[in-house]
Amino acid sequence: MAAALIELAQEVEDDDAIKLLVVTGADSAFCSGFDDDVDPNVVETLAALAKPTVALIEGDALDEGLELAMALDIRAATASARMGLRQLLRGAMPRFGGTQRLPRLVGSAEALRMLLTGAVIDGRRALQLGLVTYLGEGRTQFSAVAGQLIESILSRAPIAARLVKEAVIKGFDMTLGQGIRLEEDLYALLQTTQDRAEGVRSFLEKRKPLFKGV
Repeated sequence: MAAALIELAQEVEDDDAIKLLVVTGADSAFCSGFDDDVDPNVVETLAALAKPTVALIEGDALDEGLELAMALDIRAATASARMGLRQLLRGAMPRFGGTQRLPRLVGSAEALRMLLTGAVIDGRRALQLGLVTYLGEGRTQFSAVAGQLIESILSRAPIAARLVKEAVIKGFDMTLGQGIRLEEDLYALLQTTQDRAEGVRSFLEKRKPLFKGV
């Protein structure tokens, strides 16, 4: 499955017709962890995608499963979903970015609590902490929330979405001034696209834009 995810990520990156990658689990779990021999590149390959990515979390997202979910851009979960990094309980530690991404999402104090105690939180608590940004109380509501989220992203200009993602991720490790210059450069690049011209036309004509990703 890890090899299939890596191949999928490469396909998504190379195919201009694909605007978004959504990762979800089968049956009652998102992902409860990895086998020891899993390809170590799987999480970072997904994290490196230029296009928007979404994790839809039903059931368990534990250990490496949560590390995988945190590598994606946006996370939505059911209220009953369970999330935690319990590697210390088996004498190990996260090795797919968990010690770095969790504190960036929830703060260092809460991250250390979860990491050092192996605490597992539910979807409601994850929403409060900022670990997930969309929540559904039950499966029906979650499906509706997920559908609205996906439709919202797909309706936006795909090139602009990729540039916004680049600005946020790269700017996170820059000074404010450097980040603003990056944003200005990306904005100038966006102005050369047909999608930007379509956005202006549709606004003036008071209609829905028809973005083509060019």
